[in-house]
Order: sequence, then C-alpha cells, then structure tokens
Amino acid sequence: MLTIYGVYRSRASRVYWMAGELGLEFQSVPVLQARRLADPLAPGAPLNTHSPDFLAVNPMGQIPSIRDGDLVMHESLAINLYLARRYGGPLSGNTVEEDGLLTMWTVWAATEVEPHTVKIVLTYDNGLENSESGRQTIAVACRSLRRPLKVLESHLVGRQWIVGDRFTAADLNLAEVLRYAQSEEALFQAHPNIKAWIERCQSRPAYKAMQATRAKEPIEV
Repeated sequence: MLTIYGVYRSRASRVYWMAGELGLEFQSVPVLQARRLADPLAPGAPLNTHSPDFLAVNPMGQIPSIRDGDLVMHESLAINLYLARRYGGPLSGNTVEEDGLLTMWTVWAATEVEPHTVKIVLTYDNGLENSESGRQTIAVACRSLRRPLKVLESHLVGRQWIVGDRFTAADLNLAEVLRYAQSEEALFQAHPNIKAWIERCQSRPAYKAMQATRAKEPIEV
C-alpha cells in the first residue's frame, strides 16, 4: 500500500489530492513541520521533520515523502508525476510528447511561480500580512508573478486545461502552487483565464475532499 508522510497543512496536500484523484488506498503518516514545535526533539514530541524516525525516510527532513512498495520518493511535484504515471489513467501523458509537457509545466511551476507564491503564503502564515514588511514582501511577490501569469493566461486562451483536453497532473501541480497566492484576489481578477481554470481545478471532488480533511487539522500544535 502507498504510504504518504506529511500533514495536510503542508505541501503533502498535493499528494493527498493526487491520491484521491487516482482512487488510491493509502496509509497516512502525519509528520509535522519541526518549525511548528517549540522543541521538536523533546521526549514525547510528535513525529516531525527533525525526528530520527522520519530522517531515516527523508534525510533532508522535508515533507512530503512517500513509500510505494520498495520505492521511497521525496519532492511533492515529482511524486505526483510518478503517481500519475505509475497508476495510469488520464492524469498522466498519453504520449511521450504529453509526458514531456507535463514535466515542463511542473518544472515551470516549481521554478518560475512557487518561489514567489510561497513568500505570499508564508507572510500570512506568520501573521505579517498587515505589517509594513509583510505588505512589501507581498507586493514584490505579486510584481514578480506578472510575467509568469501573463504566460499562463495566454496559454489558456481557448483551452480548458494545461496539457491536452483533460485535467492532468500538470493542472494539479500548478493549481497547488498557485493556491498559495489566492489571497491576492487582484492577481486572479486581472487574469480571467487563470481564474476560471483554477476554479475548475478546485471544483473537483478529490480537491474538495482533500481540503475538508485539511480543515480538520489543527493550525496550532
């Protein structure tokens, strides 16, 4: 059985969503981010990214990780490409060309989009969105997103989905990266194709199920 290490309030959300899309049975092993704990190595501390038991799975001390049979993998976006390919169905590429495009858009999401969107979500997570430094961080991130969002907006002209004529791992991966910026409504209002596309992605039952579980997780430890 597939094992997913990580909590829903982390990048593991992407993998839980993918598992839901694929209808996979899985075991969830909650692993907290060490930064959420005052002393992650204290006796009795919950399993976290600094715990020796988890470092034996992922020496980088980051979530999510998966174990699928004898395979252990890290990096959420790569995990999703693997799961889509491993378990077949329309979320993977139907051709070598489509596989290449799924990889291209996923790498693009990781390199051109997420470095900026994660600054936005972390500003909110740290409660700094109304501070001067927080507002400045968000403003710089939004400016940095203008070019990649313009590219994506143009790509979606006349298209419902990123690759091919169906929802794929590329849509899921990119939608999760962009979710970090959804607090900035003006970004999406200025890009109606992206706004409509992400709404299609987030209307899927597997996404709603993932978010319902995520909402039940405590914010504070």
